[in-house]
Amino acid sequence: MANYPSSPSTPRQSSANRWLPPIEDSHRAHHYDDEPGLGPTADRPRGAAGRGREMGSKMYGLFQKAATADGADKSGLTALTYPVMANFAADSAMAVALANTLFFAAASGESKSKVALYLLITIAPFAVIAPLIGPAIDRLQHGRRVALAASFAIRTALAVLLIANYDPATGSFPPWVLYPCALGMMVLSKSFSVLRSAVTPRVLPPSIDLVRVNSRLTMFGLLGGTIAGGAAAAGVEYLFGLFRLPGALYVCVAVTVVGAALSMRIPKWVEVTEGEVPTTLSYHGPTEQFDRMPPVTGKTRQPLGRNIITSLWGNCTIKVMVGFLFLYPAFVAKSHDASGWEQLRILGLIGAAAGIGNFVGNFTAARLQLGNPSRLVVRAATAVTVMALATAVLGNLYVAALATLVTSGASAIAKASLDASLQDDLPEQSRASAFGRSESLLQLAWVAGGAMGVLIYTDLWVGFTAITALLILGLAQTLVSNGGDSLIPGLGGNRPVFAEQESRGTASAVRE
Repeated sequence: MANYPSSPSTPRQSSANRWLPPIEDSHRAHHYDDEPGLGPTADRPRGAAGRGREMGSKMYGLFQKAATADGADKSGLTALTYPVMANFAADSAMAVALANTLFFAAASGESKSKVALYLLITIAPFAVIAPLIGPAIDRLQHGRRVALAASFAIRTALAVLLIANYDPATGSFPPWVLYPCALGMMVLSKSFSVLRSAVTPRVLPPSIDLVRVNSRLTMFGLLGGTIAGGAAAAGVEYLFGLFRLPGALYVCVAVTVVGAALSMRIPKWVEVTEGEVPTTLSYHGPTEQFDRMPPVTGKTRQPLGRNIITSLWGNCTIKVMVGFLFLYPAFVAKSHDASGWEQLRILGLIGAAAGIGNFVGNFTAARLQLGNPSRLVVRAATAVTVMALATAVLGNLYVAALATLVTSGASAIAKASLDASLQDDLPEQSRASAFGRSESLLQLAWVAGGAMGVLIYTDLWVGFTAITALLILGLAQTLVSNGGDSLIPGLGGNRPVFAEQESRGTASAVRE
């Protein structure tokens, strides 16, 4: 097994991102003394309005300082941060807009059957297309920014379609419009995540690694997108509700339009593909190492090593649970003959656990010493499976909330570990392809868990028993892959830690 750098101060890259233009070593540092109104000798405005402006200036200064830290403004990471925040905000606004219609209203039996039908119609094609997204990104020469913008633009069209079909009298939407649009928004959000993962290695600042870059993007998304965007959407929804208008959908339209514009402001060098070597999940080469390097041709592929495959299996196992917990609690709440407040309590408990776990997990992952990422992933997948089993045995709501907390935290830590493996075990020219393909698999696993959450019976012990059975299979494959074997030929850990490049149909090559 590879021994990874365990100190956050030890850079995983000894040189600058080769796709970046030259970045000046010396650039003006931003201090509060440089900002008007923020220095210790600045005139302090008086009155509530003045104090409010002063506080706003300080908050904006802190945000800018964090967003541009470590040379992110020079590398293009700051430009990517804003669309990521817009994506999180769009998801929050859509959740607020559809909360009453999709989760709290209607009888559970009829609603569940309709959601299941539209889930199969809308997400089943995505489940087929998702494995093709990674290879498509490999061939996407000059359209990555356009693809990111398109994921926002299509969501704008779907939100406008929902607004046009809103019924003020009932405060709802026709089912034939609601479910395809809502699930289409989910699919586009996941597609944005796949595209973003392929772009991120190109805007990596020289002084930090991909693990901390991805954790930073997630934290900005949670704080500036989910929390701030969700709060704004909830406020507008309440105010517009007085006039019988779907306020949160208007916020969603505004955010997606801005997100599309911001996506086109990402630097052009993210689309440079010269010298890239696409990755492949399968492995057909020998386990011994060679001392010669074949020429890189159009047919050359970079197989993923043992640690990466192990981390992928573990992350996919956890993502199945994440997708399951995204939809299943809503139907459990609706299946109870309880008041709306009781349903809200159930969902609030699960949602709060997920939010806290996600925040703590990302905060911890950014500061964790990743000495052996694949081992961390195995432990995270084991913890999630154990908590799912405990919920299945006890059938208790509070245990389910604890399982959600553990799953959210474990998902963040496992994803950071996967990022570390991708960065350390692959040559630089294959990282963008690897991130795109791995994110495609993770989103496909999320879809599988979400589908199970809709189709399974709404007794807690029944649902968690079914998902536990699936998690045990995923955990078994993860454990076997970590030991250098596989339950599925060609897709497990029966390969070296540093897999060598190979030409299509040939099992020869040496890692650069």
